[in-house]
Amino acid sequence: MKHSGKVAIVTGGSAGIGKAIAARFALEGAHVVVADIKDAEATAAELSELGPKSLGLTVDISSELDVEKLSNRVHEKFGRIDILVNNAAMVTLPRPFEEIGSADWRRMMEVNTLGPYLCCRAVAPYMRRQKSGRVINIASSSVHTGLPYQLHYVSSKGALIAFTRSLAHELGGDNITVNAIAPGFTLVDRLAEQSDRVESYRKKYGHLNAIKRVGTPEDLAGTASFLASEDAGFITGQTLIVDGGMEKV
Repeated sequence: MKHSGKVAIVTGGSAGIGKAIAARFALEGAHVVVADIKDAEATAAELSELGPKSLGLTVDISSELDVEKLSNRVHEKFGRIDILVNNAAMVTLPRPFEEIGSADWRRMMEVNTLGPYLCCRAVAPYMRRQKSGRVINIASSSVHTGLPYQLHYVSSKGALIAFTRSLAHELGGDNITVNAIAPGFTLVDRLAEQSDRVESYRKKYGHLNAIKRVGTPEDLAGTASFLASEDAGFITGQTLIVDGGMEKV
């Protein structure tokens, strides 16, 4: 199997995009570590039925102590860390930028930019010693479309794309790749339950997609699997937009 024997940490892995990616890695032979603020152990138990033994850990990625405990625990149990997927993120309902409080802005940056930084810093020593590793950051195509009314979210994802490009140069000498996936509108569980919002999106943006449907978490899992594979060993610092070919307007 493509990822047999590898150890993959997926933050925010108990639902949505993270869970789909975690399931794909499990099916392809990896030991998956689900790091999330809730339901991590239950999700790991589900994944263990798909493939090798998985591990669930309750983690707040904006907490330096939590993240250090995460990397130490994973290395103690499995002896290596091969893949890190920085998927955990914060998103809020749309609102004018004047209504975003400074505390809201700081919290968004703590989760969406500081969190991935802490996770990368924690796993890098293990990957450097192995002389191999894959870091995959989940960004957003909203950075390229200029999505309005979510300024702090879009700004945080733009920072993550810049982070990806720069970190690739720092880690490349140790055969560690760093890439990003930028999804378009994706029908995750919490959105699927909001039928009015999904229908509004379809009417407003659906006709702009080259592929005439809404994206799902599973549409992103294959891209993550590819970026974590040997086939992507000479790809780094890149952002792959996975949005069904949405026209940029």
